[in-house]
Amino acid sequence: MLFPAVAWAEDVRPAAYAYYFRQWNAFDMPFHRHDSTEIMYLIRGSCRIEVARDGGPPEDVTLSHGEFIVVAAGVPHRLIVEGSCRMLNVEFGFATSGAGVPSIRALAREEKALAALLQAPVTYAVLRDPDEVYHALRGLVLELDALDAGGGRGADGGGPLVSLLFAQLLIRIARLRDEAESEAAPQAELYVRKCIEFMRQHYDRDIQAKDVAAAVNLHPGYVHRLFKSQSGRTITEYLTGLRMEKAKMLLLRTDIPIADISDYVGVGSRQYFHALFKRHTGMTPVQFRQTMDAHRWDDGERR
Repeated sequence: MLFPAVAWAEDVRPAAYAYYFRQWNAFDMPFHRHDSTEIMYLIRGSCRIEVARDGGPPEDVTLSHGEFIVVAAGVPHRLIVEGSCRMLNVEFGFATSGAGVPSIRALAREEKALAALLQAPVTYAVLRDPDEVYHALRGLVLELDALDAGGGRGADGGGPLVSLLFAQLLIRIARLRDEAESEAAPQAELYVRKCIEFMRQHYDRDIQAKDVAAAVNLHPGYVHRLFKSQSGRTITEYLTGLRMEKAKMLLLRTDIPIADISDYVGVGSRQYFHALFKRHTGMTPVQFRQTMDAHRWDDGERR
């Protein structure tokens, strides 16, 4: 999840742990994680963020001027800067909401976009900002600076104005994400259709998820998320299912030798093809063809 359960389950408010402006030059950071949620806003230049993913290679995100990423607490990630960039970073968690300051949960009851953001089933989110988020973020950091300089910020993360500025920031991020998802839905459907079309035309070749992404001119990590969110399956799962359906058709309707079927559906290894086919159908290719032949013979006898 993008935010910890406490953010929407209890009466808490955001509390800043760390915040800073930073100029990065030709820097390669090792993977690390925070106990806090982190916002990394790119003010100038470009950079890459690699975010670790369970059971697979890290996802690679490129940020350019005016874009930012929100990374969930506990998620390993790293920064890669090949040239130079300037960033504004804020790391924050949640503290008990004080009297007179609305909790994030209370605000989420009135703001649907905020409720969706708090419970987003992702480990990070990347958004492009029309300057609204930057001004809210900068205002928050300046207030935190002023409090720290005057010794007015305690261990709870700040006073009521900090809480209000944090609330404004999260609501702006939530609305921006809501707008981006609304605008992206038709485009996402188009990309998924193009991916499926490419796979249907090239399933007999040794193609992989990265080849599908290249066919639609998108980053493999982005296509992976897009395809999974739209279809409920990964590209690899869809491609494997498509190949197995084609194999069933060839076994049922043609006399192509079973030993050659794997080549017809783009699975180079016969042994791997047999294992995949049995996993999907519960039968080996030989058993499937024999069973189907028996059914056809029985149907002919009945007629």
